[in-house]
Amino acid sequence: MRILIADDEKSIRDSIAEYLELDGHEVMTAENGLSALRLLEDEYFDVFVTDLKMPAADGLEVLGRMKAAGIDVPVIMISAFGDVADAVEAMKLGAEDYLVKPFETEELMIKVLKAGEKRRLLFEVERLRSKTGSSVTMESRNDVMKRILKLARKAAPTPSNVLITGESGTGKEVLARFMHTNSNRADKPFVAVNVGSIPESLMESELYGHEKGAFTGADRMKTGLFEAGNGGTVFLDEIGEMPVHLQVKLLRTLQERSVQRVGSVRQIKLDVRIIAATNRSLEEEVEAGRFREDLFYRLNVVRIHLPPLRERLEDLPELCASFVTLMNVRMGRNISGISSSALEGLKCYSFPGNIRELENLIERAFILAEGDFLEVEDFSLPVSNPELSKGVGTLKQIEKQAIQEALARWEGKKTKTAEELGIDRKTLFNKIKEYGLD
Repeated sequence: MRILIADDEKSIRDSIAEYLELDGHEVMTAENGLSALRLLEDEYFDVFVTDLKMPAADGLEVLGRMKAAGIDVPVIMISAFGDVADAVEAMKLGAEDYLVKPFETEELMIKVLKAGEKRRLLFEVERLRSKTGSSVTMESRNDVMKRILKLARKAAPTPSNVLITGESGTGKEVLARFMHTNSNRADKPFVAVNVGSIPESLMESELYGHEKGAFTGADRMKTGLFEAGNGGTVFLDEIGEMPVHLQVKLLRTLQERSVQRVGSVRQIKLDVRIIAATNRSLEEEVEAGRFREDLFYRLNVVRIHLPPLRERLEDLPELCASFVTLMNVRMGRNISGISSSALEGLKCYSFPGNIRELENLIERAFILAEGDFLEVEDFSLPVSNPELSKGVGTLKQIEKQAIQEALARWEGKKTKTAEELGIDRKTLFNKIKEYGLD
């Protein structure tokens, strides 16, 4: 690994550097914060070890400047005993870890190796994401999703506009990234814009940019998001939230393949592929006069509707495995997976928040998990049963309810019940015994 050491005490710098070099690492040193920043801007490092108190920019200031400059290197902060509060503050600002003087060099080595390994894993996740368009698997056992992915692969290399519809959390941005990655624009920018999150007063400036002096507070020229995505793909999420007056400008952009910054008369040529998404019915919005019909037809060249997770539960095991891999990297854990009983319980849930909710549930389960697997007790879900809806039902309650209802529908026929629940007969018999349903 390439490691940068910053400390104003030469003896400490040299001793740390020597120890790390003996272990085969390439080490550079800096005598103060400013020198370290210059090296961080010009060189690549896997880990940055810095003293908290230094002249010419202390550790906290260096951390802040790194963040502002977009320098993404794991930082290990070294502090004196009395500066622990500042070290904790550094952790809040993004430092990976900290050490309190005096410390053993072996302790430093452990923290450096851990930070470097986490960085490597994050790079691996990013590599997989760039390859597949997401950290979430894009393979599917569901027939509807198979047809969707086939269409997405066919449409990906074309310049045609795409409209993706579906409930919130179904993976519309994931699919858009997948299409971008499988297009001839894959090495160009993918710019995701959540239209609904931009205040209406700022939306035109954000999308189209502005010239200096275009309005009060415009003290410099700003490039818009369409220009930022030139050559690549711009993903317009929640397109139904766009004000009508901006829909006119977007229509012109699609027709003329150019943009005009706020405060400018110059048209800037644009080569960008538009993928829009919405959880609304744009046909109904057109009928109500809230969305322009001509813009709708411009966007609706390739139409893809993503089903909710409750309609593709056969994909649940693979989705869960993807999120477990992702959370292991994020949280520095080594969870092996989700237990079969927990997975069966999840299959009984309707997932109103879809894939996004599944990710959140697994993240929360990671926090609670104590063993090698995520177990039933690590999950808690809202339930639809009126008797349980007063509080929070555990997966066990949901699982029991689902088995009871399936048994009733099939008049106690175990084979049919097991088939409906997607479990084998042996598991069903064990569950019936566990919940006293025999």
